Amino acid sequence: MIADVNIRFSCEKRLMKAVLLDQKGSKCIQCYGWLFGGGVHMRNVVGILLDRKTYLGIQSKQTGYEQIDLYNQAAEKLGITLFYICLQETSADSALGLCFENKSYRLLRLPIPKVIHNRAISLSPYMLKKLNHLAASSQVFNRQNRYDKLRIHKLLHTTESLRAHLPATLSYSRTHLLEAMEQFPDFFVKPTNSSVGKGIIKLSKQENDTWDLFWSNNQPKKLTRDQALAYIKNKVGKQTYLIQQAISLATHQGRPYDLRVSVQRGAKGKWQVNGIAGKVAAHGRQVTNLGKGGEAWRCELLFHRSGFQPEQMKEAVEQVSLRVAEVLGKRLPNMADIGLDMGVDKTGHIWFIEANGRDQRYEFKQLKMEDSFYQTYETPLVYAKYLLNKRG
Repeated sequence: MIADVNIRFSCEKRLMKAVLLDQKGSKCIQCYGWLFGGGVHMRNVVGILLDRKTYLGIQSKQTGYEQIDLYNQAAEKLGITLFYICLQETSADSALGLCFENKSYRLLRLPIPKVIHNRAISLSPYMLKKLNHLAASSQVFNRQNRYDKLRIHKLLHTTESLRAHLPATLSYSRTHLLEAMEQFPDFFVKPTNSSVGKGIIKLSKQENDTWDLFWSNNQPKKLTRDQALAYIKNKVGKQTYLIQQAISLATHQGRPYDLRVSVQRGAKGKWQVNGIAGKVAAHGRQVTNLGKGGEAWRCELLFHRSGFQPEQMKEAVEQVSLRVAEVLGKRLPNMADIGLDMGVDKTGHIWFIEANGRDQRYEFKQLKMEDSFYQTYETPLVYAKYLLNKRG
């Protein structure tokens, strides 16, 4: 039994009743079903690996940004059975999880599914070990979903046709920071392994070798070169950072914007773009993340207001995004579902900014892009069914 989780069973003939309790003793999941998987045909089962909190919230529909109903809708359409699990409830050859069939859930212990779509972030050594054990008996796609930004840049830089779309990027060091101060009027210093804009510093060169330093949502600090070096050294500490040329992004109402592009493997493992959404930075902010006050906008409207031909620009962004996904997919074979941050500068040139291995897809929901939003849930299941058929 996993620590801080209790499962109570009561038998009513052969029908089992299971109640999953959280550490406070509150009921999280109550299901009826055959406990050890009676009637489930494993050849049609696809696993969905979730964070424990999300998993425990399925029946109460407290699943954060994960729209579980859309997975269920897509699975019914595709003729597959979904088995929702979390790492804490897996063992060497089986998992306790929620099986969705006939529009209801059953709490079952089943063999590890042959194919699993990973939507969990596993950062602790213990959880990574559990994930690797799971992958030993299953094809877990998007097994790694937190990528080192500098590594991604280096992988893409090996493809000549993509180099023009990559901002200059260096590993963080005092020497490289001084080089950046000489070469770029504006640049970012950011963690190589973070999300939602956390820990990002921007520097903009001013007169007399002074710098405006932007951190979080504070007003810029006006610093000398030595002060800026000392401030950044203190913020970086022992963390791993990179230095990246700032792109003069196109703007909306004076605020820079970039794009979230959902690129996923679907039928026959082929990459496809399922949606593009604009992200406009909050007033006075340097990052566009919605979690940092950014706003979601339709990309067509942003392109039009920037003087671009919307459909042509959208097609061009799709093509560069597909090339990025194809190159990364060859070097990182378990990659199958990514959200790319792409930028367009004021001249209309397209830039790759970063790849997100667990796209939360909420821009499409906010913009009421129902078809794109649904496709971001269905396409991974189309790919999962393709993998199931390949495995036989």
